[in-house]
Amino acid sequence: MFNKILIIVFLGLYLNAEETSSSLTRQKIEVMELKKELNNFYNEKEKEYQDRKKELENILTQIEKEKNEIKKLHDDNLEILKDIKGEVESKTSKIYNAMKAKNAAEIFNQMISEGKIDDVFDIILKLKENNVTQIMKFLSVPNASILTQKLENYNIENEKKD
Repeated sequence: MFNKILIIVFLGLYLNAEETSSSLTRQKIEVMELKKELNNFYNEKEKEYQDRKKELENILTQIEKEKNEIKKLHDDNLEILKDIKGEVESKTSKIYNAMKAKNAAEIFNQMISEGKIDDVFDIILKLKENNVTQIMKFLSVPNASILTQKLENYNIENEKKD
């Protein structure tokens, strides 16, 4: 009888152990499937990330390229503008160098009264020194004073730069 009880107990333990083993195997399979799904999900998201990253890098490259083109156009336009201004100033100074001092002084007085003192000053800087001296004789005293002051300040600034 003891043998029968012992056999029943061992048989119960054996069946219980097999059921636990079967449960563990099932859980292991489920974990492996979850791991596989998680890896697939991760790989899919990684691919999406890489695609978007590549797309953004391409956009950034395009933006940099366009930025450089715009900068080049801006620099070219500035250079053209400088050339135009230089040409205008050159022609203006030729005209005023050829003009009689009294006539040039009358024009300068009028321009200064209109508030164009900086334009007059720019022209005077381009003129020959002898012509400037002659023109200053015919300018009104206040205008000659203002231009003399600007010339002194201009010379001081140039000395500081040197």
